Amino acid sequence: MRLVLRFAARSDVGMVRAKNDDSAYVGRYLAVVADGMGGHAGGNVASASTVLDLVHLDHNGHGGHAGTHLADEIQTANSLLSELVGTNPQLAGMGTTVTALLLEDSKLQLAHIGDSRAYRLKNGVFEQITTDHTFVQRLIDEGRLTPEEAEVHPHKNVLMRVLGDVDASPELDLDSFDAEPGERWLLCSDGLNAVLNERVVEQVMRGTKDIRECVDTLVDLTLAGGSPDNITIAVVEVVEADDDDAPPPSIPPARQAAGERDTPGANGADAASHQVDGNGDLPGTAIRADVIREDLLTRPHMLVGSAALATETGQIPIVTQRSTERRAAMMLTHKADTQPSDSDTEDERPTRRRRWLVPAFLSLMGLILIAVLGLGYTWTQTRYYVAEADNRVAIYTGVPQKVGPISLSELYETTDIPVSNLPEYQRSQLVSTLPAASLDEAQRIVGNLRSELRAVSCDPATPVTASPSPSAGNTPSSTSSSTSSSTSSSTERPSSPASPEPRTSATAAPPSASATASPRPRTTAGPSASATPSASASSGASSGASADASAGPTPAPSPSSPATDCGGAANE
Repeated sequence: MRLVLRFAARSDVGMVRAKNDDSAYVGRYLAVVADGMGGHAGGNVASASTVLDLVHLDHNGHGGHAGTHLADEIQTANSLLSELVGTNPQLAGMGTTVTALLLEDSKLQLAHIGDSRAYRLKNGVFEQITTDHTFVQRLIDEGRLTPEEAEVHPHKNVLMRVLGDVDASPELDLDSFDAEPGERWLLCSDGLNAVLNERVVEQVMRGTKDIRECVDTLVDLTLAGGSPDNITIAVVEVVEADDDDAPPPSIPPARQAAGERDTPGANGADAASHQVDGNGDLPGTAIRADVIREDLLTRPHMLVGSAALATETGQIPIVTQRSTERRAAMMLTHKADTQPSDSDTEDERPTRRRRWLVPAFLSLMGLILIAVLGLGYTWTQTRYYVAEADNRVAIYTGVPQKVGPISLSELYETTDIPVSNLPEYQRSQLVSTLPAASLDEAQRIVGNLRSELRAVSCDPATPVTASPSPSAGNTPSSTSSSTSSSTSSSTERPSSPASPEPRTSATAAPPSASATASPRPRTTAGPSASATPSASASSGASSGASADASAGPTPAPSPSSPATDCGGAANE
């Protein structure tokens, strides 16, 4: 089911104003109302230029982006107005409001800025959809003013947001609605609300079946109420395309469509407008009216207000003479060029060249980076270093670094050298790693560390029996020495009171210089040893003599004996 808009529109200068600054366009998919401002020089120019910039959107081929297209074209129209004001001081202060509806499939896209309004009658509910961008409306939203007080406020016509030279990128109110057959929309300038309240407008919308009659009734009621401002009204109704069999309305003469009257005041204002638009200081000439009319005749529509007068007289200023024809073709006729011009082709060639240069450059840089990283990793795998691995001296291949989670080294070989048996200096070197240029150099470093191993004393764990060296004879001095040695040994290792078998010295060293100088391992006595360290000298001598007589000669341990490995733990 394809939906279209059935439309009607009318604009009038009112009972007070000399010329009409309002413009409106309605078609099968688009409805726009613009209320211009800026005095005799620019109000009509702003509204007519903006409406004519949007008429090319009146089609159903937006590819699902109707809302984006509508907002972008309104911003483009605003940029044009800003440029016009910048190049022509006589147009300073020129601006316009815009309220637009664009239908695509079953969606209605709404864009709004200013104090023009949009009302909707759907499923028996009549409501105002837009919000006025005025000073008094802001006071109402803040709770500082009531709607009744706003009607008589001295600044009720002060606008906070409009198109023109006020803001380079004005904020638009954008919204989307589901469209249903039978619903009606009313777009109007503030000239309607200045005379008729919403209750009267709702009664006319509900009680009038024909939308053309509805528009005429609202305009006539406004004129009857005095109409101090221009009034422009557009009413559209959503219908199915098959039901929209009514012929397009006939286009009235331009002055009648503009809603202007043949009065001296109107002629004077018209002359002032012609003077501004035809001034030699303008940056360009007017768009040809026949080009605009040719485009408008290709679709059913109604164009009213200043925009209708502009299509008849051609008095729409543009930014530059060079963009006249291009703007008319691109913005108004929206006809795609089948053959690109020579200048466009020349502009596209550098663009195409740049398009492939950037990816090619990025690809080349990526390949160079990958090659550098690959060569760097390959070089690191030719290096070695010596470090610690589980308290053992180990050889690693690579370098002791990481690139993120990737390690640049791996374990190559683990030796049997305990790190704890190495001197302090060598242990600190292993912590900071010892680099090697080759495997042979790494093995040489391991050999040097092996030579640095030292003897480590161990606590007694198993009983060891040792015999004294043979002596030339027993003398009283030997007895005294034996007794002294025994007493010294007993003093150094006293037995614990809780131990059932206290350890004592079982043998005595002979009174020779070699016996007292050479280190001997400490031994433990059997159960027959004395239980107290305070043994008498005679008993010690007798015991020593007996031991000397019964024990055979045993060689003393040499200090050059190899170190004992105590499970990798150093006892310093």
